[in-house]
Amino acid sequence: MANSITVEGLQAGYGSVQVLENLSLRVDDGETVALLGTNGNGKSTLMKAVMGFVRPTGGRIVAEIEGVKHDLAGLAPEQIVDLGIALVPEGRRLFPKLTVEENLLLGAFRPTARGKIAENLLFCYEAFPRLAERRKQLAGSMSGGEQQMVALARALMSAPRILLVDEPSVGLAPILVARTIEKIEELKKMFRLTVLMAEQNFNQAIRIADRGYVIVHGRIEFEGKSRRDLSDNEMIRKLYLGL
Repeated sequence: MANSITVEGLQAGYGSVQVLENLSLRVDDGETVALLGTNGNGKSTLMKAVMGFVRPTGGRIVAEIEGVKHDLAGLAPEQIVDLGIALVPEGRRLFPKLTVEENLLLGAFRPTARGKIAENLLFCYEAFPRLAERRKQLAGSMSGGEQQMVALARALMSAPRILLVDEPSVGLAPILVARTIEKIEELKKMFRLTVLMAEQNFNQAIRIADRGYVIVHGRIEFEGKSRRDLSDNEMIRKLYLGL
């Protein structure tokens, strides 16, 4: 059944500071959609609004999970996770003094995932063999790339249908950025996910995105209906790809 997100006319911000202005986008079932833009343009605010951390002041966010539509406005983050939506946050946000496995188990608190802990843990360790080797290591003692693996695996432990990934390249060396982006695509196929990925690294994001949007100052300035649309757009080529 279908799993998708539709955002219509979204207004959101922090107190008197308006960040998102009449923003609309959609992520259809089984797609990887990139939300592209440089720092400070509202990518993370959109992710937080979808997850219930930032309350919209206008517009709608509707998630379709297994064919059933849900209005996310007003729901608490734990309720949104319970629906089957998971976030890999910018900066990973792990519990540094807990082990790798303890961090992963914290991702499995949603009722649907609790009965599949052993199965999902096995999937995560198969997807990330390094984590299986270091399951007893403190998360805070791992490298940035390894911590990103933990963050991705923790999100998968909730057995999501829709995955939000916020700035997966932040703080990683270029070779690790490429591997992380490739792993997101691999996980999408393995778990049959619908993915919305916010990313400022255009070259990497375009490698796996089916299509995408460019956000500038809280507004969608361009919608690329395909990967080629994104790579051929004059604004992207000049402002973001240096071509």
